Amino acid sequence: MPDANSPREPESPSGTGPDVRERGFFGQPWALTHLFGVEMWERFSFYGMQGILIYYLYYSASDGGLGISEASATSIVGAYGGTVYLSTILGGWIADRVLGSERTLFYSAILVMAGHIALSVLPGAWGVGVGLVLVAFGSGGVKANATSLVGDLYAAGDERRDAGFSLFYMGINIGGLVGPLLTGWAQSEIGFHAGFLLAAIGMAIGLTQYAVGRRQLHGVGSHVPNPLAGRERTVALAVGAVAVVVIAVACLTGLVTASNMSSVVVVLTVIGAVVLIAVMLTSTRVSSDERSRVIAFIPMFVASAAFWSLFQQQFTTVAVYADKRLNRDLFGWDFPPTWVQSINPVFIIVFAGIFAALWTRLGPRQPSSPMKFAGGTVVMGLAFLAFVPMSGGGANSAPLLGLAGILLLFTIAELLISPVGLSLSTKLAPKVFHTQMVALFFLSVALGTSFAGTLAGYYDEDSEVTYFVVVGGASIVVGVLIAVASPWIRRMMRGVH
Repeated sequence: MPDANSPREPESPSGTGPDVRERGFFGQPWALTHLFGVEMWERFSFYGMQGILIYYLYYSASDGGLGISEASATSIVGAYGGTVYLSTILGGWIADRVLGSERTLFYSAILVMAGHIALSVLPGAWGVGVGLVLVAFGSGGVKANATSLVGDLYAAGDERRDAGFSLFYMGINIGGLVGPLLTGWAQSEIGFHAGFLLAAIGMAIGLTQYAVGRRQLHGVGSHVPNPLAGRERTVALAVGAVAVVVIAVACLTGLVTASNMSSVVVVLTVIGAVVLIAVMLTSTRVSSDERSRVIAFIPMFVASAAFWSLFQQQFTTVAVYADKRLNRDLFGWDFPPTWVQSINPVFIIVFAGIFAALWTRLGPRQPSSPMKFAGGTVVMGLAFLAFVPMSGGGANSAPLLGLAGILLLFTIAELLISPVGLSLSTKLAPKVFHTQMVALFFLSVALGTSFAGTLAGYYDEDSEVTYFVVVGGASIVVGVLIAVASPWIRRMMRGVH
């Protein structure tokens, strides 16, 4: 609710929050700046930490790492990344049923900062375990709710929505660019724990900025759409406690290990997605039009999962490739492998504004969301096929410029799917599952991210051509199928474009 002592904001056409007709921030509502800022710093810390994480896991103890196998390291990274997005379902549920989006975002950001602090000060496996759990669940809460709040800034039918999400996405990638550069530098000059500490400092800056500016949202995200009754709260706490016990027992008994962790997250994500879709489709509070839109989202979910299973290999297969196969000699200077993670954000920063301007200029003439998804999935497959000409040259032989070109294809695919998917999830969401629909989109990211860790276990330098052809070809097939199904998907979307 607005502060009683502050000037009253003009009401938006939807009746709540700041005036959605505001055009102060690149033609967007001013409130977007605060969400832009907290997400930028959260991504700074997230990608900064993730840029050095896999090397921390498989580098030898003499190099400051933990010395575990590459297969286990890629599985842990995939499982962790998948859990980040899997936990968006919890963040969305808490927002929709307990705290509202805005407060959930704030408390989740605190968890993220605590996780990075744990990684920086706790030694060995304890630091990894405690730190990654806190960051994973905190980041899940930040992602689902920041996205939901951005959607709340726009009235139904406001054609600035996709452009606003593209600007929001640019903020994400500013953080994604600077984070790995600085943490990679800190890791190489001081050590891994210095890199993790820098990630914690970045999140502290973002949290401070948001704490100061959050009141200017004037009530956006304060409403709890479907609050729990007293007895439901007790049941929810009991279920949460049982889940914690089950996870602990699975880890202690060896049922979940470092080598199979990503596959476990894949299975849990599929179960979570099926359950959430079933709950929305069977709810008596969901109208027939809303139910049709949920059904339309299912093939988009599949396409998104296929895309992310390739894209998120930046942190598994591509990270190992950068360390062992890439010629990083840049005019006599050894380009750090951790800095490869910043190439994609550079392209995003350059092209996000171009894509935003393009969608704004085209307006109703722009490609439909299903066709954007189809195009992104095909381009992602082509990016993996582009590895083939660089294969077979031995250690540290692949050209840096070639990998940069491949990551440009990653970027084009990403801009066709990720900001569009975020926007689409807010447009197709049933009213009573507003934030949880955003969480469903992030479940597709969770599925793809954890599967990226599983797939990376099959990558081998001696048979990389087969790997890149099979994985890239599968993505292209999915994209073609979505394009063919596009007319049916659009009909099921019931007026949403």
